[in-house]
Formats: sequence, structure tokens, C-alpha cells
Amino acid sequence: MNRPVSLGIDLGTSELKAILMDADGAVLAHAGVRLGVSRRHSGWSEQAPEDWWHACLQALDQLRSHEAYARVACIGLSGQMHGAVLLGDDDRVLYPAILWDDSRAIVEAEQLGAGFAEVTGSLPMAGLTAPKLLWLQRHEPEVFQAIDCVLSPKDYLRLRLSGERISEMSDAAGTLWLDVAQREWFRPMVRATGLSPAQMPRLVEGGAASATLNASAAARLGLPAEVVIAGGGGDNPVAAVGIGAINAGDGFITLGTSAAIVAITDHAAGNPSSAVHSFCHALPDRWYTMGAMLAGASCLRWVTRLTGMPDEQTLLDQVQAQLPIERPVPLSTPLFLPYLAGERTPHNDPLLRGGFMNLGHDCTPAMLGYAVMEGVGFGLLDALRAVQSAGANVGACALVGGGARSEYWAQLLANILQREIFTLHGSELSACIGAAKLGFLAVGQGEDLLRAGMPVKARYEPDLAQRAVLEARYRKFQSLLAPAKALHD
Repeated sequence: MNRPVSLGIDLGTSELKAILMDADGAVLAHAGVRLGVSRRHSGWSEQAPEDWWHACLQALDQLRSHEAYARVACIGLSGQMHGAVLLGDDDRVLYPAILWDDSRAIVEAEQLGAGFAEVTGSLPMAGLTAPKLLWLQRHEPEVFQAIDCVLSPKDYLRLRLSGERISEMSDAAGTLWLDVAQREWFRPMVRATGLSPAQMPRLVEGGAASATLNASAAARLGLPAEVVIAGGGGDNPVAAVGIGAINAGDGFITLGTSAAIVAITDHAAGNPSSAVHSFCHALPDRWYTMGAMLAGASCLRWVTRLTGMPDEQTLLDQVQAQLPIERPVPLSTPLFLPYLAGERTPHNDPLLRGGFMNLGHDCTPAMLGYAVMEGVGFGLLDALRAVQSAGANVGACALVGGGARSEYWAQLLANILQREIFTLHGSELSACIGAAKLGFLAVGQGEDLLRAGMPVKARYEPDLAQRAVLEARYRKFQSLLAPAKALHD
């Protein structure tokens, strides 16, 4: 039987991943290609879209040896959000893609003001797409004048696959140009950044058929030209589809390069004053409320390099040996502010920077490693409280992303957030799986897959014996914010 297969592609910041998935939801094969980030100036973060395309081709070349590749009937796309890909009228890339953690447009974000925040679902922030265009208008006027279309990162892959300039609701919501409740471009904000609606791509829903492979892409990939490409979505909403977080009340924490706490809603429900986002889900008639941190598991990678450890697991092993998760941590342990790239929720301050406090001669790499994990947990607690202020209900949370591999960190988060945390088998591929599910929807299949989550790997209940110590440390953590902000005021 020639059973169809969906190809799920997830364009992350540090890696492009791809999977082959059958109609039962089984992952038949997966591949990945690492990506680098260019930081030409302090606060800048860029990638070359051509590198994304080459990484995509390399990943799919890895999958071609699998027999299921010949049965690919549809493609779903997921990707890093808020990036700005600038195209000329011939689809030529005019400038390096400006990424989500780029902070060059601080002044422009302030210039846009909060007047449209209730419509667009977010305060203007330097990391969102719209302020980046104002920066380009001011600092790269020749590039700005040549812009014919602005795409989100994963939509550039669609362009190379199909020749079509198309986006969908979830990525569009992250640009600040979308009316998130009405799910259509919001013309006043588009014009406020010097653009016209004609420079925006056509919008579809995430599970809709957006295009098919063009002849050149089909020939290069060895696939039929009738392969359908779904609308897809941004990485967080597509990961939600992957793990089965599709109904109001579902929630999860993503702990990757960045970190976020996400609550699914049946209406647009943000709190812009607390830097809480309200974005469109990758499925129709659904939204999500999100508290976002700009640095998550990347903080652990950073401190691993800083301490000269060979890898993160070695550091984690030392943390468990010196500061067992079963015991309350000594109050003298260092504290860490996780603002290595600034912060969004709830502070909305891209200039805020991280730091250690309470260091002593007796401080060990393990103590620094613990402080970093705890600091990220405290940042997520800040974000959780902000998300709750928007009226979202957050109960037990799935933990996904690279940080979910650490049992120690999962238990620490349960202790800090005072909620059950559970991990899932295969969650490191959740965005790819969600993309593949959307691919099946685009060819009229896979409704049952939407309701299927992922098998639970482990559950972590809060350790009430540690609550008092962690609450005391959290109060000290909060007291460090004002001095940290004063360093750049």
C-alpha cells in the first residue's frame, strides 16, 4: 500500500530539522543541519536566508535514502518567529535576515508607541518585525526603498519551494502588523512602518494548502510537483500542535535557545502592559497567550563555556552531586539574572543584562550552573504571573525544548512554579511533528492526529519542603532587577 508521508521542516535559530512522518503519527526518519548566527555589531543578530535554503537541501538529502521519502505527499513548515526577510521585486534577498533577538530597533519600537497594542496583541518591541523596518527606513534607506515584500523566515523556504509569497496567521501575528482578533493585516500599523499592504504576503491558515512545489524545487528534491505545502506556523504554535496543545486551557513551557510559557485560548487575550503577547495559533479560531524570555537553555550553554566544562551534561552531573535536587539549596548559593539578551515578559527591556550576585571564594562551577537554572526558572515565574494577569488559566505544563532533557531542571521548575511539570517522549521534534501534522491537514487528512499528543516521559510534582527557601530566593531575585536596570539608565 502506498501510504502517504508528510515532510515536516522546522527552521530554528541554531538548527534546521526535518522529519518524515506517516499518517499514524510515527516519525520514520529525521535529519538536522546546524546554523550559525552573525553578530556584526553589539545587539545585532542576523542570518543569511540562502544558508537556510542550503541547510534545508542538506537535511532533505539526508532523508532521501529512506524508502518513505518517495511517498511524501505534503510538506509542513515551522520556523523561528519575528525575523525580517527583505525581498526585491525579483525575489532577491536585499539584506541579511534580522532575527528575533536583534535589539537594534529599540528607538523605533518606542517611536511606534502602544496605541495599537490591543489590536496587534503586543507592545512594540525591538525583537518584533515591524520596528526593524523603521530602523531600515532610517539607517538603510536604499535597501528600504527597494523592498517589494517582507517575509518571515520559514516563509522564505516556502518561496524557494514554490515561488509563492505566502505567510499564515501565527507567524503574521508575531510581526506586529496583524489584527490578531480578526486574523488579517492591520493597515494602520503597516503604514506606520512606512510600508503598504501590497508589500505583505498573502495569508492562509496553518493547515490550509498554500502552494505546491514548483518545477525546479521538485526536480532538485526528487519529489512530484503536486506535493502540497501547508501554511505552517511559527515555532511555538507549531510545537503546540505537535504535542497536542490545541484547546483552551492547554499549556506548555518551551525551554530552548529562548524560553516561553504558553497558554492556549479561544480568543485573543493578551496583556500588553506586562509585555504578554496574544498571538494567533496555527489552527483556526484559536489563539495563545505567551510570556517570552529572550534567553532560556542558552544560559546553560553559556555558563558551560564560561566554566570550561566539556559539555552541559558534565556540569549538570556536578550540580546534582553538589546540590542534590532532593535538598533545599543553601541561601548563600549565588543568584543569577538570566537577561543575557535583554528581556521581554514582563520587563520589555532589550538593554537589560544578566549577572551573578552573591559570589564568594567558595563558589564552584556547580553553584553557577544551579544559579543559572534557577534564574531561568525565576524568569519563567515572572512570565507565568504576567500570563495569568491576562486571564489565562495555566495548570500542569508540558516541558519541551532542549532544556527538557534535564530531569534536574524539570524538577526545579516544578518546585519554582508550584505546578506539575511533565516531559514527553520525542518533544525535541515537536515543531517538526506539528509541521508534519499541518501538512496532512492541507491534503484533507490528519484530523485525528491533532487530538493525539505525545506519550508522557516523566512527571514532576512540586516538592513542598523546598517552597519556603525558593520563595525567599525569588524575593531576593526580584530585588536585583532595579539595580540591574540602573546599569543602563
